[in-house]
Amino acid sequence: MESGTQTPPSTAATSPISRLNSTIAGSRIGKYFKITERRTTFTTELRAGTSTFLTMAYILAVNASILSDSGGTCSVLDCVPICSDPAIPTENCRGGNLTLVSPNDSCKFNPVNPGYAACLEKTRKDLIVATAVASFIGCLLMGVFANLPLALAPGMGANAYFAYSVVGFHGSGNLSYRSALAAIFIEGLIFLFISAVGLRSKLAKLIPKPVRISSAAGIGLFLAFIGLQSNQGIGLIGYSPSTLVTLGGCPSGARAAVAPIVRSANGTIALIPGGDVSGDILCLQGRMISPTLWLGVVGFVIISFCLVKNIKGAMIYGVVFVTAVSWFRNTAVTSFPNTPTGDSAYKYFKKVVDVHGIRSTAGALSFAGIGKAPFWEAVISFLYVDILDTTGTLYSMANFAGFTDANGDFEGQYFAFISDASSIVVGSLLGTSPVTTFIESSTGIREGGRTGITALTAGAYFILALFLTPLLASIPPWAVGPPLILVGVMMMKAAAEVEWEDMSAAIPAFLTMILMPFTYSIAYGLIGGIGSYVILHFWDFSKGLLRKFGVAVVPKH
Repeated sequence: MESGTQTPPSTAATSPISRLNSTIAGSRIGKYFKITERRTTFTTELRAGTSTFLTMAYILAVNASILSDSGGTCSVLDCVPICSDPAIPTENCRGGNLTLVSPNDSCKFNPVNPGYAACLEKTRKDLIVATAVASFIGCLLMGVFANLPLALAPGMGANAYFAYSVVGFHGSGNLSYRSALAAIFIEGLIFLFISAVGLRSKLAKLIPKPVRISSAAGIGLFLAFIGLQSNQGIGLIGYSPSTLVTLGGCPSGARAAVAPIVRSANGTIALIPGGDVSGDILCLQGRMISPTLWLGVVGFVIISFCLVKNIKGAMIYGVVFVTAVSWFRNTAVTSFPNTPTGDSAYKYFKKVVDVHGIRSTAGALSFAGIGKAPFWEAVISFLYVDILDTTGTLYSMANFAGFTDANGDFEGQYFAFISDASSIVVGSLLGTSPVTTFIESSTGIREGGRTGITALTAGAYFILALFLTPLLASIPPWAVGPPLILVGVMMMKAAAEVEWEDMSAAIPAFLTMILMPFTYSIAYGLIGGIGSYVILHFWDFSKGLLRKFGVAVVPKH
């Protein structure tokens, strides 16, 4: 090299992005988050956080839709009197044999009372905001204190158990929505204590391995089953009086509600005591011709293609496409039919940007049911699911990011446990089901996320979503169904880890998986799996116990 000749600086070294990354890395923020130590950059972390949010943004609409199926804080008191002839508006209900009928418990079920339906819509808007705020707080805690690239939000599976098993559809379960939130609050405090004293990982190891592995696959099947139905999905599955389920897909006008009835000796027909009128689940004619079904199928194909091609944000692309098509009025797939309910929903939708305050779900806890067995059953079930699901996800994500050591421990482990346990308590106070670490965090890790800045970026997007409540509240069920089905697909990979050649492991695993969707209960699946495991291994347990006390067990020849 000649004297006085200087090598020109590289373009990369002098680019604004490189200077920004260097400045942040050398600052207090960069040193706190260990950007250089973990071989990442500030812009890489931002991109990773964006990818993580795109893959889990569906939770805003899906979680609110599932939890609103519980009825929330809505009750019979929200129902309004209707005319004895439902086709006649209340204000015109007079003269002849027309009378106003006072609402009763049946007003919560199809045909849903207009007053109750309006309350449900308000609850769904509240829950969208609650989901966004709870997710933001969870991401904030994980990012700042644990410094891990893991995003949190109300977990899939736990929300379904909350809505359909604990509270029941429109409050038909053993616990009220308010009592169920109190159960989550207590479970969160117990979980926080367990995490603080270091018992969490040890408790997870007490659950039989086949049940622990297969529970994820069972929850996946449960979610897919929900996504295939009409109330919360694309409507491919319908009711059959002979086989329970069959092919559906008929238009809304060709579906009918189903109710358990009893015929008395004089020929009169009445609803069986304790029975409920179902949704419009019985296809009368026209199977597989529902326009919304086929639009949902298109959304399914879009998401599937994106997943196959490893395109980031696959879930959100399918939901956005189906939702955007459904927002046009006067079409066969519109979310806003020409009805009073449709008109009201469209009026709110047109606001586009609106900061919706939580009016009914925040602080809605009630400890009135604390002395009942279902209350503590819910506490134990939520605690079990959180110990397995959240702990397993944390370890798997840490391992995927290359953080774990030879013992399986990782940096920030203690504060990660504290962060997600604290998020459960916060979520219950806001009115949502348990908050957990999302497996979709793997997309951000794949993009290079290695610090808590990834989690903070995802959390910032959740705050931005607070201003778009009118749009998020207008996402239809047939747009939500495809992500539920495909989340089920992704969760099924856990079944590959089951030792199917060993029947003592295969039987409990299979029962765990199959009972969850078929009994519409995650708890029953867990009970079936653990119970069968104990029975099949009872002799082995007995032999081990006898040997412990010095009693030799000689096998017969």
